[in-house]
Amino acid sequence: MKLSSPAFDDGDPIPEKHGYDFDNVSPPLAVEDVPDDAVSLALVVDDPDAKKPAGKVWNHWTVWNVDPATGEIAEGTTPTGATEGRNSYGNSGYGGPKPPDREHTYRFHLYALDTELALDRGSTTAELQEAMAEHVLAEAELRGTFEPR
Repeated sequence: MKLSSPAFDDGDPIPEKHGYDFDNVSPPLAVEDVPDDAVSLALVVDDPDAKKPAGKVWNHWTVWNVDPATGEIAEGTTPTGATEGRNSYGNSGYGGPKPPDREHTYRFHLYALDTELALDRGSTTAELQEAMAEHVLAEAELRGTFEPR
């Protein structure tokens, strides 16, 4: 399985407009080679570099029950029929990068699952990870960086 973005290459800077203090829109994503037996997809966007300044990995976007036939997620959209969880800003939906101290690396982690998940809208990333623990068929990751402006 592969996850990429037409907005930035793996390991490269995420365009400013996707940052929390700018347009705060999710970047476009492309999904390829999903296993044929996948029933749904889940996406987690987080910032492990926030652990030192924030005391935890900062969650920016949590989405589940994405149709496995989804080939792309357009900029600023949530896939049709998918459910969004609560991010570390306390909101449901996407909350863009906003590093408090230095350049941070953000992980876009995609999971192919063998089931749909019965989680309520607004569930946390931890709740998603617990619910999908025994159901992951494949994973893909895309990384991007963002500097404070």
